[in-house]
Amino acid sequence: MLPRPLRAPLAALATTAVVALTASATMTPDIAGARPQASAATTTIDAAAQKSTGKSTGTKADKGKGKGKNKDPRRTQGLFVDQRMPAVTEGETRHRTIAKRSQALWLGIEYYPTHQVRDVVRDYTFLAAAARKTPVLVVYSIPDRDCGQHSAGGAADAASYKAWVKKVAAGIRGSKPLVVLEPDAIPFIGDPGCEDVADRLALLRFAVKRLSAAGAWVYLDAGHSDWRPYDGRALLLKRAGVGLGRGIATNVSNFRSLRDELAYGTFLRRELKKIGVTGVKQVVDTSRNGAPIPVAGDVINPTWARLGKAPKMVFDGGLDGRLWVKHPGESDGAVNGGPGSGLWCDLLADRLLGLPESGGC
Repeated sequence: MLPRPLRAPLAALATTAVVALTASATMTPDIAGARPQASAATTTIDAAAQKSTGKSTGTKADKGKGKGKNKDPRRTQGLFVDQRMPAVTEGETRHRTIAKRSQALWLGIEYYPTHQVRDVVRDYTFLAAAARKTPVLVVYSIPDRDCGQHSAGGAADAASYKAWVKKVAAGIRGSKPLVVLEPDAIPFIGDPGCEDVADRLALLRFAVKRLSAAGAWVYLDAGHSDWRPYDGRALLLKRAGVGLGRGIATNVSNFRSLRDELAYGTFLRRELKKIGVTGVKQVVDTSRNGAPIPVAGDVINPTWARLGKAPKMVFDGGLDGRLWVKHPGESDGAVNGGPGSGLWCDLLADRLLGLPESGGC
């Protein structure tokens, strides 16, 4: 599902942030939802589970890092906690564990159209700058998004998508955000609902280049460790421009363990290195992967799911950090007690926290 747009007016909150930013300057300056799951991880992946892999040497976003005053602020400051996320505005006091954590702002052309998205992004990143934190965005509007499944939609055509991405890039310029690019777009290639592979890869490459040039660390979505087959995924990632960005995002809105995702990242980096792409970094969505053994096939508000590790940039080998890309407590769909996709539900949040179920949504 695509998370609902933020309820509070961005411009009004940005006005408040002007005061905070000015004051500090005087001192210094959910498509998420279901994802296909398949068989258990192969022994190839399991063998790599002890590695988070080596040093970055190749991606464009990792070159040219300075020291001292020129050090990238994303390496030292925390992730932005937006006070308009549903756990804050709709959750109860008992959901504070969710509300106090950084969660991504999802950008979909349906909610933030081309004429509006630049200002939405600019206001959001301004709030993050005022807090001296790193904003996290999800760009999610590729044509034929989700290949006609749960989160179908996206831009009408390639021209519309490019125009929209240009506006997103204009909004982030100078703000140094993290951007998770197009969940599912790569792993869905081969699905009957997404037939034009060349066009999709070209659009992803365009987005990686444009957003990276605007200052974003772009993490191209690579599915998750149990979404198969992925023997050819490294080549698709290369053609989609992964080497022009920061790296890959995995497990978006899914439930695979951090251990399995790190192993999957190691596998992809090894395969990418074979075809000339090095220095690829990884972020993992840990919003709902705290259960020790995920149940294959049960992906719509599963009752067994639990919160994963808190979002944090760690810069440990190949792992840049853990993110909460999916909003914990938002529904995947009207299954297992949940409301429609993208709606907050106290019951779902209670389950993720391991609390007694207190009723409905």
